[in-house]
Amino acid sequence: MENLLSSAPSHSTLPDHFVFPPDQRPPASTRTVSLPVIDLSRGRDEVRRAVLDAGKELGFFQVVNHGVSAEAIRDMEAVCEEFFRLPAADKAPFYSEDTGKPNRLFSSTTYEIGGEKYWRDCLRLACGSPVGDTKNDWPDKPQKLREVVEKFVEPTRGVGMELLRLLCEGMGLRPDYFEGDLTGGHVIINVNHYPPCPAPGLTLGLPPHCDRNLITLLLQGAVQGLQVSYKGDWINVEPVPNAFVVNFGHLLEIATNGVLKSIEHRAMTNAAVARTSVATFIMPGADCLIGPAEELVGEGNPPRYRSVTFDEFMRVYKIVGARRENVEKAFKL
Repeated sequence: MENLLSSAPSHSTLPDHFVFPPDQRPPASTRTVSLPVIDLSRGRDEVRRAVLDAGKELGFFQVVNHGVSAEAIRDMEAVCEEFFRLPAADKAPFYSEDTGKPNRLFSSTTYEIGGEKYWRDCLRLACGSPVGDTKNDWPDKPQKLREVVEKFVEPTRGVGMELLRLLCEGMGLRPDYFEGDLTGGHVIINVNHYPPCPAPGLTLGLPPHCDRNLITLLLQGAVQGLQVSYKGDWINVEPVPNAFVVNFGHLLEIATNGVLKSIEHRAMTNAAVARTSVATFIMPGADCLIGPAEELVGEGNPPRYRSVTFDEFMRVYKIVGARRENVEKAFKL
């Protein structure tokens, strides 16, 4: 619990174990590359094309007019920020370094084998669909947290499922291809909190990584910090009010036989203000077998990845790390 960054009154210097070697923290490009912003209220054909094109070109895009109310978003942002302002004693019961616990508060995870830690606290919540009794395992402070998270996560999962249906239509898969076991696991919420950092140029909030799920919807808040890998550079993602930043996980790349790619991204810190973001991960069930869809394999287009259960995928992911090249090497045929 003493590792929790948000419980320290302030940080005047950056401890040595947060300092990354220079080659692991290259600066962002000065180029301005805007992620596509897709209005989901437009006609279905237009939205389908836009989602598929953005997914193939950048692997990242933003969506607006998605159906999650501005009130649900505002309440979610507020209660998450309030959680990290709680006294340390109120957060202590939920703190755990046991990576097997589905619901926990943790901090400063070690990055690969170098021993460096990154500048982040994280509240992780596992959510059933519907949420039901799973909310009883979440923190009971702040008082409204359970109610607010439930009202946020259920429609947010709905947006993710609709995006998967649109992608299926665009790729020639049946619209419900990703329903059932492929999205039957708990929805995981990561509330990432990056306190003001005394030396933001020397550390990272999150290292370069690809996600381990199917699809991610990120509420990144008003403070810039997300960077995406693009043509050998890192580009900043400009916050758009009430938008979700959408990206694909390794499992969607496997399931689409590489039509859609999982793209590396990272989180930067800043010295002036705290940043809190909310990532919603749509996951398969533990025993679900994920492999290239038959419709996307054929003569001249052999399977590029081996089939793997989600349990096995996670075991390998934890061993090889989250870098794209390592995960790809582990599962590519």
